[in-house]
Amino acid sequence: MKLAHSLVASFAAALLLTACATEPKEEAAAPETATAEAAAPAAAQTPAPPPAEESAAAEPLECGKASYYADKFNGRPTSSGEPYDSTKLTAAHKTLPFGTVLKVTMSGTDKTTTVTVNDRGPFTPGRIIDLSRAAAEEIGLVTAGVAEVCIAESG
Repeated sequence: MKLAHSLVASFAAALLLTACATEPKEEAAAPETATAEAAAPAAAQTPAPPPAEESAAAEPLECGKASYYADKFNGRPTSSGEPYDSTKLTAAHKTLPFGTVLKVTMSGTDKTTTVTVNDRGPFTPGRIIDLSRAAAEEIGLVTAGVAEVCIAESG
């Protein structure tokens, strides 16, 4: 019987020591707040990405002939529903989504303009884009009427 009590006492002591030997739980962290002040120190420690190369040009989506809208279309609705405004930098493209911002570069002169697609067209074979008069003036297209350009997405 003495042996049984010794075994029970040893077993109880082992259980007690095992329970005391567990690692302490970490204190719960205070909930983070989504304030600019809380984010500022972390953001200040994160290095900024390297600046983009100025000389790196966006890859052209396509190159081809461009034309511009005749003045008679001023005020008429475009395919997007907004009225054509010859003083805004807009364009018509056959497939690009409305709202796509494009950099249009005239071949030979490297003059550029940035336009937003808000219409469908052009429907003349061999042309890739129709520009508003304002955009055509920026790249010198008005005098020529039709010219070679390259278009690229502008971000």
